[in-house]
Amino acid sequence: MFNSFKEKLKNLIGFGKKEPEKQEVEKKEVKSKEKKKEVKKPKVEKKKLIDKAIVKEKFHEEIEELEEQIEEKEIQKEIEEKEIKEEAKEGKLTSKEPVEVDEEKQGFFSKLIKLPTKLNTVRLDQETFNEFFEKLEAILLENNVALSVVDKIREDMEKRLVNIEIKKPMLEQEIKNTLKESILEILMPPFDLIELIKKKEGVFVIVFFGINGSGKTTTIAKLANLLQKNKISCVFAAADTFRAASIEQLEKHGNNLNIKVIKQNYGADPAAVAFDAIKYANAHGIKAVLIDTAGRMHTKSDLLKEMEKIIRVSKPDSKIFIAESITGNDAVEQAKNFNESTGIDGVILTKADVDEKGGTAISIGHVTNKPILFLGTGQTYNDLQKFDPKEVIVNLGLD
Repeated sequence: MFNSFKEKLKNLIGFGKKEPEKQEVEKKEVKSKEKKKEVKKPKVEKKKLIDKAIVKEKFHEEIEELEEQIEEKEIQKEIEEKEIKEEAKEGKLTSKEPVEVDEEKQGFFSKLIKLPTKLNTVRLDQETFNEFFEKLEAILLENNVALSVVDKIREDMEKRLVNIEIKKPMLEQEIKNTLKESILEILMPPFDLIELIKKKEGVFVIVFFGINGSGKTTTIAKLANLLQKNKISCVFAAADTFRAASIEQLEKHGNNLNIKVIKQNYGADPAAVAFDAIKYANAHGIKAVLIDTAGRMHTKSDLLKEMEKIIRVSKPDSKIFIAESITGNDAVEQAKNFNESTGIDGVILTKADVDEKGGTAISIGHVTNKPILFLGTGQTYNDLQKFDPKEVIVNLGLD
């Protein structure tokens, strides 16, 4: 998960440095080129030559370009201020407006006033930030980060970076830190479902919903396996009475895990199945009821009404939405609509092990303002991983 996302961010912001051997070779190449030059070029031209000759990793290219833009503007500002002062002394200055300086004159004055070759601090102006964020925005959108989330990240980074003085060696780290902080603000830490179940007196009811093909039934079985490992007994409610073979699929998991399945015939009222399962749990001292419901599109009003009835009858302690992480913005839209129509308490994302992009996790957290609880990471019952927002930061290389 996040592999594609991480690589694109790495290329833009540059996590990690060049290997020592590469640095040495590149230094020799630069020295060789410098010896061949008869006339020393202005600093800006030299920098461009170095970029073209030795910067192979896109990250370093982008960061150095960003630093160059900032530095040039700082130098330009100092040159203009100095010229204004000189002309004021000579009585030539008739306007308070800054004097325009062409590139040749700028190079001359850079040498004349002996500006430092490297400024200690830089100030990222709005124009330079906009140019940088355009590239970052493209990366975020390509990796399934919703537009509303991109806008939130932009707002956060702009507030923390634009027109703020930053020590030049810390520019790269400061960009990484602001992106990290913005993502962590979006991702809510998951609540401890195991502890919630243990603390409640009586039966703990969980309703699961999502669209067909999202891995809902298998994920319910994975969670049941986790509950059993934590000494929590459970029962399945086969409330998906609509899809062919759904009851048999849940029964197969029940047999594998030695869990009772409460069921009725296909076409029966799903709310009645949920009610029977809760009644069975109370009668047999079973701690958790896991209710499997029919996969439904968030646009089907009749199926959503059926879900509302299941919730009204079963009065669940937790409503969990299950979605495929690889469906990207489709999953985000589904989560948003289900949350608005029935309300959700948490999310489980399936197929996280084959999700190269990872933006779905960030986006769902933002549009629902609800936590991601688990990630499905494989085919076995043990492949259910508790979601940790800090691991997203590690996987993106922002730690």
